[in-house]
Amino acid sequence: MTRAVPRLVIAAPSSGGGKTTVATGLMAALRARGLRVSPHKVGPDYIDPGYHALATGRPGRNLDPWLVGEDRIAPLFLHGARDCDIAIVEGVMGLFDGRGDDDFASTAHVARLLDAPVVLVVDVSRQSRSVAAVVHGFATFDPRVRLGGVILNRVGSPRHEELCRSALAAYPILGAIHRDDAVFTPSRHLGLIPAAERGGEAVRAVRRMGELIARSCDLEALVRLAHTASPPTVTAWDPAEALSPFSPADGRGRAETQGKIVAVAGGPAFTFGYAEHVELLRAAGAEVAVFDPLRHEGLPEGTGALVLGGGFPEVYAEQLAANERLREQLAAFDGPVAAECAGLLYLCRELDGRRMCGRIPAVARMTDTLTLGYREATALRDSLLTRTGEPLRGHEFHRTTIEPVPDPLLRWDGGADGHGDALLTATYLHLHWAGAPVLAQRLVSSSKSPSILR
Repeated sequence: MTRAVPRLVIAAPSSGGGKTTVATGLMAALRARGLRVSPHKVGPDYIDPGYHALATGRPGRNLDPWLVGEDRIAPLFLHGARDCDIAIVEGVMGLFDGRGDDDFASTAHVARLLDAPVVLVVDVSRQSRSVAAVVHGFATFDPRVRLGGVILNRVGSPRHEELCRSALAAYPILGAIHRDDAVFTPSRHLGLIPAAERGGEAVRAVRRMGELIARSCDLEALVRLAHTASPPTVTAWDPAEALSPFSPADGRGRAETQGKIVAVAGGPAFTFGYAEHVELLRAAGAEVAVFDPLRHEGLPEGTGALVLGGGFPEVYAEQLAANERLREQLAAFDGPVAAECAGLLYLCRELDGRRMCGRIPAVARMTDTLTLGYREATALRDSLLTRTGEPLRGHEFHRTTIEPVPDPLLRWDGGADGHGDALLTATYLHLHWAGAPVLAQRLVSSSKSPSILR
């Protein structure tokens, strides 16, 4: 039987309650005490896992039942938590807020799938005794979710803390965090600024979070609660096993893909990506080379395929435009390219009036409208990653638009999007390849080998 992984889910009644500060700070505080901490995030968020990675020294990983399926959540969790002493899972939105009119893909849903105790972070500013009604409601709303304790956040004074503790006498209080203006993470149009863009400032911010949680919370009690989680009944996800069912029609096998180089965009402009994507590419036989379109004037030597993931090209449009040599190389690249959101914008002719790569005959621009939500799409034709009629689940999150899209690649209820051909799939949708491992196999199988490139 797979060993039990001590684990906690950090939740809140709503967004903005302090989940990220508590989860990231708890990860950092436990690591500072010598524990190997596995970091996880409910939902499709890319930004929080960057801070989790700084706090733990391990890749931040997402747990999203909509994108990968319910059955993969516990195996993916165990995969990420290999050789760890404890796992911390940061929730999303309010505890019971899911994809729509039910709690599917909510923090509560993931907590049930992991059979993990929940710690509720409650913003007690502007209330005292009323906090008991809030916590009682969350503790009893769904008896399948085990509320293990409460952390009070934004406590105003010692007297305020005393009143809240008295009102919550029936529940374990695992911490009380007083207001601290020194712990602050800046935001912009799509949420927090990614850790990769802040450099040393992000490292210091995470350290301050860890210090705040260490002095404000009962770490020993939190660890004891984590140890009450039951042993798993499933085995850990394995990228090689995930790829094994696919027929030769979907891929040519590891022997023929060994040594192919897949270049993956990184750096401050391309910070969105799931750790499992790289693991699947490697399991498919590829070597992964990361390059930064802001700094590198050419693709990694021997590049046979490209992955241009998500991020913030609109913030760095001027620098991306200035790297003319790389833009020209990308425009002329005749190998397979998988691009999503930021990568899609980078491949357009222009972004906010600045010249981009020109692989896609369209113009992109920023708007005031936030486009956000899960999408259940259907492929309208074959492309590098898609097959006609095939379903794809993704997540859309941007404030840009592209014109024109005369022949979209994907369609869903209320929308359509995407450009594609035999060597290209470019879409606004963020896809999680652990939910469709064949996508990694198709990319690597279509890649050019180093011998052909020479």
